[in-house]
Amino acid sequence: MRFLALLRGINVGGHNKLPMADLRALAVELGYTKVDTYIQSGNLLFDGQGAAGRHEAALEAGIQARFGLTIPVLVRSAAQFQKLPATNPFVAEVATLPQHVMLLLSKRKPKAGAALALEERATDGERAQAFAGGLWLHFANGSGRSKWSPALLDKLVGSSITTRNWNTVLKLIERLGV
Repeated sequence: MRFLALLRGINVGGHNKLPMADLRALAVELGYTKVDTYIQSGNLLFDGQGAAGRHEAALEAGIQARFGLTIPVLVRSAAQFQKLPATNPFVAEVATLPQHVMLLLSKRKPKAGAALALEERATDGERAQAFAGGLWLHFANGSGRSKWSPALLDKLVGSSITTRNWNTVLKLIERLGV
């Protein structure tokens, strides 16, 4: 089965450095096949057996043992991930500024009311909308000045999160071959 692992917070501002070649090598050592990565932000594509949760645990443990980094990893099957663009409520926004729309996925199902709690803390035209597997975020003026910090997102969603912009979501689907 084809999977996508999304690593949180690697290679950002000189922190949690993890070269993609090293990540690919670890994935092969863990028994995964057809291993590939996309950009330096921690997108690992692979074929494997079993449940997504098993792959999350194996990758987190492997990254900790090999690199000494505690990195949350979220794994979705290719079939699950390919359905996500259809849940995007910000269709008009991606037509003009796709980099301002982000997909937020979390380790556990987001808390009820997470999108509303985020919108209550929104500044500068930010919007959030929940769907069954996560949230979509729109940053009207870009995410660089947002008050929605990773720590706040974790707290309001109820577990570790990671985000990918619209263009990356589409590229990952293309690379998954689904």
